[in-house]
Amino acid sequence: MTIAAHTLGCKLNFAETSDLLRRLAAEGNIVVTWGERADLYIVNTCTVTAVAEKKCRNAIRQAHRLNPDAQIVVMGCFAQVAKDEIEKMPGVTQVLGNDSKRLLSYSGDDRTRTFFKIQDGCDYFCTYCAIPYARGRSRSASIEETLCAARRIASTSTTEVVLTGVNTGTFGQQHGESFLDLLRGLDAIEGIERYRISSIEPNLLTDDIIDFVAHSRAFLPHFHIPLQAGSDHVLQLMHRRYDTALYRAKLERIRAAMPDACIAADVMAGFNGESEEEFAKVLSFIDSLPISYLHVFTYSDRPGTAALRLGEKIPVPVRREHTARLLELSEEKHRAFIESQIGKTRPVLWESTSHPATQLPGHPATQPLMLGWTDNYIRVGRPYDEALVGTVADVTLTPGNILREEI
Repeated sequence: MTIAAHTLGCKLNFAETSDLLRRLAAEGNIVVTWGERADLYIVNTCTVTAVAEKKCRNAIRQAHRLNPDAQIVVMGCFAQVAKDEIEKMPGVTQVLGNDSKRLLSYSGDDRTRTFFKIQDGCDYFCTYCAIPYARGRSRSASIEETLCAARRIASTSTTEVVLTGVNTGTFGQQHGESFLDLLRGLDAIEGIERYRISSIEPNLLTDDIIDFVAHSRAFLPHFHIPLQAGSDHVLQLMHRRYDTALYRAKLERIRAAMPDACIAADVMAGFNGESEEEFAKVLSFIDSLPISYLHVFTYSDRPGTAALRLGEKIPVPVRREHTARLLELSEEKHRAFIESQIGKTRPVLWESTSHPATQLPGHPATQPLMLGWTDNYIRVGRPYDEALVGTVADVTLTPGNILREEI
């Protein structure tokens, strides 16, 4: 059977899809690229925004157009919360919720980097979020089970592992274990040179975790810390478990321990109650933080969430305006971070993909390009060299080898 898959949403979804395709291929199936004719199409869905759900529907329709006789299996978060709707779509043969996914999974189609799912679900029930309803309660395997899976990854050619989850910082709580203890165990595994933590809530990012990363063997100076709102009033409406003072303290602790660390933040624009006065506070607060760049999302109502009953609704055009202004601020922050790193030498993991020829200073434009990431998440390029694939090499950052548009 030929199988094609399309994944929407978070890195967690990508890890799950890759793990599923690896197991299907091991059973003798042929995995083809999305967009090709296949016997079975798998769509791993996301429900984080209305736009994400629209993309899910479009992917299902595309699969049906590619082969009207194919089976279409829809899985993931949108499938969990909108099963009845999806089952009525032409071509859909099966709808699987998140309870059908494996707890531990990892991507395996890249020679350099693997996304490793260590945790699923969330107990936080932020007022804007449908993910706890789609993914269920927070849960994880034990540390020993997780380390066993990591050792299997170490036996492959993977150089870097990205730890993914819905709420990674809650790892181990059901077993009386801690995320920090997992990090210590992972750091001791031979064969994995680098780890990144994909995202961690600010209230779960303890000083001990920050200090451990700063002095660890393999964990990189790169943090993704959701902010969502830079206003205490809006954070309260969202039912977030921290305030702006705690958030600032965490970033300042990171910057003191790791001056060159990359720090990213998720920010939501246009949530209920985000008046122009509150939005001015958001811009001022974020501008004052040592943030490297932002992931900006426009708020959209999610059916069944408490936000539908909270605060004053912000008109959609105003939400979009707030989004645009946050994206401008992100670009300013990212430019400043990049400029602060020019002239410094950072370890870069070179990737396997060969990209079309691009003009780099001092090199012919006809030469294919290879890309890599520094430890602190700066995208760089150089002429392609097969011998460098999967290796980590020190690179002095210059305006000529930094690819700013990659973030």
